[in-house]
Amino acid sequence: MRRPSLDTLRGFLFGNRASYGVLFTASLYLLLIAIGFVYLYPLLFMLVTSFKSMDDLLNPMVQWVPTQLYLGNYLKAYRVLDYPAKLAASALVSLTPSLIQAAVCSLVGYGLARYRFPGKTLVFALILATFIIPAQNTVIPQMLTYKQLGLLGSLWSMLLPASLGQGYKSAIFILIFFQTFQTLPKVLEEAARLDGASDLTIFFRIALPAAVPAYVVSIIFSTVWYWNETYLTVIFLEGGVQTLPMQLSKFVQAYENLYPPGTVNIFDRLNEAVKLSGTFLNILPLLLMYFVLQKWFVESVERAGITGE
Repeated sequence: MRRPSLDTLRGFLFGNRASYGVLFTASLYLLLIAIGFVYLYPLLFMLVTSFKSMDDLLNPMVQWVPTQLYLGNYLKAYRVLDYPAKLAASALVSLTPSLIQAAVCSLVGYGLARYRFPGKTLVFALILATFIIPAQNTVIPQMLTYKQLGLLGSLWSMLLPASLGQGYKSAIFILIFFQTFQTLPKVLEEAARLDGASDLTIFFRIALPAAVPAYVVSIIFSTVWYWNETYLTVIFLEGGVQTLPMQLSKFVQAYENLYPPGTVNIFDRLNEAVKLSGTFLNILPLLLMYFVLQKWFVESVERAGITGE
């Protein structure tokens, strides 16, 4: 029987032109598992702890596997968060501005990519400045302006900036659309103009279908950012629309209002499991959205990632 040569063994372990080798592949998988564990550990800890009963929380022997799947924590968190109403409000506050923002940013990005006009460089610099300057520096003028216009506590305080291209992190989406439209061949637009197509027809019939990946990325990222944003929403929507993150920030107070101290037994007291149940209910819609749109999201990120080709 022929023994493998030293070159064959070296290629098997360290790789060659045709393969990476066992050592490199194993190291790569170990690195990916370690990175994945770092990202997934908080989510796994939250999920496991949320299913623990009071007995499991007090038992130091119970760490990762609860003795039972206790759903009482989720029932209490569901009531405290007023989940159906706050979920609908969160979807309205996050999805509506995201759709408007994507539409407006695509128009701005197309205009910057395809037209020349005086002050274009200045406009571009001002758009970048809106992203570089922290929102904390501009929130007071915004709040005073919205107060004069009677928009505080109204959904219009979120819709109005989005409709004017100044929504939450709009500069990023303008740059995404700008780079996407920059890569479109100009000969397509020139041919359409020779056929008598107007600028709007060219945008809707040629540019928009080619920018579908940019729209998908913009809408998903914008929805997530609007959903998780509590600093601006608390300032602009306080006293009006209440979202899930806003209600979660007041979870302890809302829990004590619903379950006053001295009126409940030990199993109904506020504990870590109830808090984590409320937190998981808050991020659950985003997780479901990602799992449903994962295929289109990954493909859109790959297509929207500009390579200059």
